[in-house]
Amino acid sequence: MKLYVDTTGKQVTVSKQSEPKNDQNGNQRSEKNTGRLMWSTQVIVLDETGGEVITVTTAGEKPSVTVGQLVAIEQLEAIPWATNGRNGVAFRAVSLKPIANASAK
Repeated sequence: MKLYVDTTGKQVTVSKQSEPKNDQNGNQRSEKNTGRLMWSTQVIVLDETGGEVITVTTAGEKPSVTVGQLVAIEQLEAIPWATNGRNGVAFRAVSLKPIANASAK
């Protein structure tokens, strides 16, 4: 089952430039089925209750977004994980795209 996050009404701002998503050996990861390269982009998600910093993984071309830019997230998926007594939530999206004529306030 896939868990999608509704970002309607939320302000999403890039807080760190997109970087290659690397494995423990420093090699850039790729999607299992397609071989497309994976990227990590840190964003701040704001709504009326406050903000949260998350890192979103995308596959394919490097997202053409810049720090401070408002973006739209297509199909944000939350993926719970647990490994060696640690746990958390990873975030994956189809794409991150700049919102035209918008800037962070």
